[in-house]
Amino acid sequence: PNPTVGYQGEQIRGGAFHGGEQGFFVQQDIVMAGKLKLNRDIFDQELKQAETEAEEQKLRVLTNVRMSYIQALAAQQTLELRQRLGKLADDAVEISHQLANVGQADAPDVLESEVEAQQAELAVTMADQNQQRVWKGLSAVVGNPRLPLMRLEGKLEDTSPVKADELVEKIVNESPAVRIAELGIKRAEATLVRAKRESIPDLQIRGGMQQNGELLSEPNGRPVGLQGFADVGVRIPIFNRDQGNIATARADVERAKREVERVKLVLRERSASVVQNYTFSATAVDRYKNQMIPRALKAYEMYAQKYKEMASAYPQVLIAQRTLMQLEVSYISALETFATSSVSLQSYLLTDGLEAPSQPGGIDQPVREVNIPFQMGASPR
Repeated sequence: PNPTVGYQGEQIRGGAFHGGEQGFFVQQDIVMAGKLKLNRDIFDQELKQAETEAEEQKLRVLTNVRMSYIQALAAQQTLELRQRLGKLADDAVEISHQLANVGQADAPDVLESEVEAQQAELAVTMADQNQQRVWKGLSAVVGNPRLPLMRLEGKLEDTSPVKADELVEKIVNESPAVRIAELGIKRAEATLVRAKRESIPDLQIRGGMQQNGELLSEPNGRPVGLQGFADVGVRIPIFNRDQGNIATARADVERAKREVERVKLVLRERSASVVQNYTFSATAVDRYKNQMIPRALKAYEMYAQKYKEMASAYPQVLIAQRTLMQLEVSYISALETFATSSVSLQSYLLTDGLEAPSQPGGIDQPVREVNIPFQMGASPR
């Protein structure tokens, strides 16, 4: 209750009869038809939406940390491979010069090995800068921008496969964005019920005490003295029955229902590209691991053996070696996409932990921008 307290006076000076009435009053509006409870119902649904938004934001941060870890681990392994390839390229230059001194290698062979070594050196520089960039992103999302670069534990190969189609259905039906939209229906329905009760009038009560100075018609002529008063009334809604707000509330209910459908369609659309990345990277990982890398390794070993037996030229060994290392780098890139796509699907596509949470006025737009895992081929070759 929030009563109004005030002063009331009439005929204060009283004139020749020494009259006048002065006193205080208390006024209170009594809300009828359960409208206060209906107001609480509306805010209760808004509270549930805000709690769901908080859960969603927490999931965004956790997912962002996981994905940043995967990317940093992939950058670390890529740098190690590039450094190995750079060392092999430097050894190749030295061997080419030795062969040229004994007449077993021509000048073009020496130049080619030197170019390979320079390319390998540039690739190491790029891989190192990429690792620095990814690490800064990881340190930012864990809330420690000054986190020193350190070696990460773990293997990208440990990522377990998932059932992408089942996860898409889970995203569409259980995503926090969908739950926020579904709670929006309940809030709109509560607002409609409240709007329909608005035309029921509230009870207005007013009462108080006052001192009446008017003289009584008796021999002594003493004043009336202290007296009380009370008013009770209602506002009759003859013309305004809240038709506009009721129509608006009905439209909001319909819009909220359509919003749930829209959110589900948006999530299904955004899931398509992630599923495509996941499916393709899963195929690529299998091909690299079980077919291409074993064959490239076998070819390199055979060329190396033939070179020892003086049956092949050293440039062929270099080419086989470079092919093997490039396949291994591509394999890491495929593993990275496979892992990040898997995490994204398991986390309802919520991947940007540093994105600002929705404010209460923005909860009606539950689907925000999401970071789709990068396409394969992003790593330098």
